[in-house]
Amino acid sequence: MNMESLPAHAEMMDAFQSRNASYDGVFFTGVRTTGIFCRPVCPARKPKPKHVEFFATARDALYSGYRPCRRCRPMEPSGSPPEWLRDLLAALEEDPARRWKDHDLRELGLHPDRVRRWFQRHHGMTFHAYCRSRRLGLAFEKIREGVGVSTTAYEHGYESLSGFNEAFRQLVGAAPRSAGEGIVLQVTRVLTPLGPMIAGGTDEALYFFEFSDRRRLERQLDRLRSRLDCVLVPGDNDLLKRTTAEIEAYFAGALQQFSIPLQAPGTEFQKTVWEELRRIPFGETRSYAHVARAIGRPSAVRAVANANGDNRMAIFIPCHRVVGSDGRLTGYGGGLWRKQHLLDLESGVSPMGLFGQGGA
Repeated sequence: MNMESLPAHAEMMDAFQSRNASYDGVFFTGVRTTGIFCRPVCPARKPKPKHVEFFATARDALYSGYRPCRRCRPMEPSGSPPEWLRDLLAALEEDPARRWKDHDLRELGLHPDRVRRWFQRHHGMTFHAYCRSRRLGLAFEKIREGVGVSTTAYEHGYESLSGFNEAFRQLVGAAPRSAGEGIVLQVTRVLTPLGPMIAGGTDEALYFFEFSDRRRLERQLDRLRSRLDCVLVPGDNDLLKRTTAEIEAYFAGALQQFSIPLQAPGTEFQKTVWEELRRIPFGETRSYAHVARAIGRPSAVRAVANANGDNRMAIFIPCHRVVGSDGRLTGYGGGLWRKQHLLDLESGVSPMGLFGQGGA
C-alpha cells in the first residue's frame, strides 16, 4: 500500500483517536513529540493531532526516524503473544493434556484474569475453555483410533467417566461411543503482516484459512461444521505447520505457488469457480465477468461474485485477484485494504516481511 492509497487524513485521525481496531494494519501513526510510531489501537495516551503524522507501512515510519512503540509493538504481527505469556504457551504445547488450575498460573507469576482476557480476545474463549477443548480434541482422536472411552477419559485428566461424557457431548454433540467416525479439524492461529489468520485442517488437508476478524467467519465455520459434520478443536499438526511456513514464505516474497493440499467443500458451481481462481497467475488479476466466461457461464457474474464471497480459503484460493471490470477493487471479506496489500505484494510493489517490514 503506497502513500496515495492511505485513507483520508481526517478518517485516519478519527480511527487513531477512537482506537478503531478495524484500521490495524491500514496505517501507522508517528508522534513527533516522542519520536515513536504506533498502531491505531495503541493504548497509550493520545497526542494532540498537530503532533501526529501517518504512514502506510512500519518501514516508512522507521525510515522517517521513528522508533517502534513498546506498548503496541508495531513491528510484530498483530496478535503476537506477549513476552509474559510465552512460558505458559510453551508449557501448554509441551503437555496439552494437562489440567491447569489458577494456582498453576500464579506459580508462573501470572494473574489468572490477565490470562483469561488475552485468550478471550485472541481465541474467543477463556484459557481454561481453550485447554479443555484441546484435551477433548486429543481424546476424540484417540477414540477414533479405537482406544476405549474409559481409558481415554482418565488419560486426559478426567476424574469421572460421566464428567468426560458430558464435556465430550457439549463439544461434539454426541456421546463418545457414537462419535468415532467424525472429522476433527485442528485449529490454529497464523500470524501475518495483515493480522492473525485462522487455519483449520487435518493431517491430510487444509479445510479453511481466513482472517480472524472477518465478519462472516462464524457463519462460514458453522456451514463447514454442518456440511462435514466435523469438530473444530484448538491444536496443531504437521500440515498446519507447513501451512504457516508457506504463508511466511509468501509474505516474504519467496513463494508464488503453494503445495498445501486443500479440501474446499461447496456446491459444484462454487468448486468450479474456486478452481478457476486458482488458475489466475500470481501477479495478475481477472474480472468477475472474465471468470464467468472462463467457466462457461458468461451470464453468471453475480453468482461468481457470491462464490468469491463464500470462499473459506483466503490467499490459497486467491479470490483477492478478482476485481471489477473497470479494475477497481470490490468485495473482499478480509477488507479492501488487505486486498490491496496482497495485490501490491504479488505485483512487487510492496513486498512485506512477516515482522512488519511492509506492515504489521
